[in-house]
Amino acid sequence: MLPLSASDIIGNWATILLPINPDDSIDWTRVETQISALLEARVNGLYTNGTTGEFWSQTEAEFERLNRLVAERCEQAGVPFQIGACHVSPQLTLERIRSARKFNPGAIQVILPDWWTPNDAETVAVLRGFAEAAAPVGLVLYNPPHAKRVLSPKEFGRLKQTVRQIVGVKVAGGDAAWYEQMRVEMKELSVFVPGHHLATGRSRGAHGSYSNVACLQPRVAQTWWKTMATAPEAALDLERRIQEFMSRYIVPFRDVHGYSNFALDKLLAEVGGWCNAGTRVRWPYRWIPESEAEKLRPMAHEMIPELAIYETA
Repeated sequence: MLPLSASDIIGNWATILLPINPDDSIDWTRVETQISALLEARVNGLYTNGTTGEFWSQTEAEFERLNRLVAERCEQAGVPFQIGACHVSPQLTLERIRSARKFNPGAIQVILPDWWTPNDAETVAVLRGFAEAAAPVGLVLYNPPHAKRVLSPKEFGRLKQTVRQIVGVKVAGGDAAWYEQMRVEMKELSVFVPGHHLATGRSRGAHGSYSNVACLQPRVAQTWWKTMATAPEAALDLERRIQEFMSRYIVPFRDVHGYSNFALDKLLAEVGGWCNAGTRVRWPYRWIPESEAEKLRPMAHEMIPELAIYETA
């Protein structure tokens, strides 16, 4: 596909979760089933190898196989896709960018070096190197709250002016003051915020989400995205109910029991019952038993009855 500009990167984008077998291998048959379900949900785009895709756990052969599969299916369906070339090592990120580039993604997602905090000059240097390797494909900078260096709106703006190939950012968002500071930068950057804050984020100028709500149920997430334009009050009500479900039943698995964010996303997919990815994550991290999803599904349907419309489990 052709490289995407900032104005092209909008909406509800869904990640590929890794279905993991008991021997810690990837179940490629379930990957293909999952891609089919996401394409049938008509999400705005697909992407690989964010945190939920457990990018750090993949061998380079697995990385290439996954991206080839997603690229082929998305090209056939005419659906935009991005490839995450993230790695804690900038040298290995460069290798992944070169591998990703041959699949002609719309954009390539990267992170800043994550072992030692880069200063301003080092941040510019690494992004220039990534941009040169990716050209003419643009970069989406994934800057999560747990990154060694969390950038401010002004820093995003300065980086965009210095490295013009940055077309988007994936961030935690913030309060009204943060959005006001980000407003100028949004003119030239696609700004994606967490899925469960998307209705508020869109009302303040955000362009979309690499969505954890799509992990829960991609069809609900896609319908919700459309509702934000046609019935914003209803969209905000659904956001409130999603956040209440998350805070009451999902977040405690992380904050109380110490599970990872990617384990939580796989739990959401199991609660939604749409893709059979399972809750198992790759060694050495713990996963949440699938029995917990069975317990949570009735509560999810009570608080978010929209889920029942698309239930397949």
